[in-house]
Amino acid sequence: MELVFKNTESLVPVTRHYCPGCTHGVIHRMVAEVLDELGVRERTVGVSPVGCSVMAYNYFNCDMHQAAHGRAPAVATGIKRVRPELIVFTYQGDGDLASIGTAETIQAANRGEKITVIFVNNAIYGMTGGQMAPTTLPNQVTTTSPAGRDVNHCGWPIRVVEMLATLRTPSYLARVSTHDEIHTVAAKQALRKAFAYQVQGRCFSLVECLSVCPTNWGLAPVESMQWLERNMIPYYPLGEVKTPDDDPAAEVRHAQ
Repeated sequence: MELVFKNTESLVPVTRHYCPGCTHGVIHRMVAEVLDELGVRERTVGVSPVGCSVMAYNYFNCDMHQAAHGRAPAVATGIKRVRPELIVFTYQGDGDLASIGTAETIQAANRGEKITVIFVNNAIYGMTGGQMAPTTLPNQVTTTSPAGRDVNHCGWPIRVVEMLATLRTPSYLARVSTHDEIHTVAAKQALRKAFAYQVQGRCFSLVECLSVCPTNWGLAPVESMQWLERNMIPYYPLGEVKTPDDDPAAEVRHAQ
């Protein structure tokens, strides 16, 4: 019998703790497949955040490091500078990366640290009870914005990829989604590019993955996928925002 599906070596074969319908598991699988396909698992170090994916160190079958809340890019910087031959990635949610970790994210990108940042955006604080996040959409209801996010009071949701694109240094910035099969295939292609650029020693990379949170959105999993497509993608447009080919200076830095 032909084997058409198997566990990837870069994931530990254990049951994960995520809520039904959550796409963290899908993103985990894509990252693991990329590590396997590029043949870099044995020299990869991942940095776990604080948030829903805090226990990612139990799931990825590579060396992992736990960072304090929001500090994953700083920890990854230290690892990569001490051991530049390693492949280093961070795996962070919107509360970890775009709130308490904003400074670390911006500064690591601005320095052009040759790391790969995976940013999971589900527009809400998932682990702590569904509070409003920096990425919560206008008028979106959360436990701390029961009347919906008021942009006059709370400001507009932060578009992390577009914000980083204003900097000169970061060279691969993309936003993808996991709400259906076609977009998931495209998401994996972007993740593969991000890791390949690091393998080549070229640039800082960040891939933002739009994700769902059925539990805190108060929707069934299928309804959550539809809500993401209908509400998140118009505000967070998909695609590659910046690549090394857009920035000739990136090749100069790579050569150095």
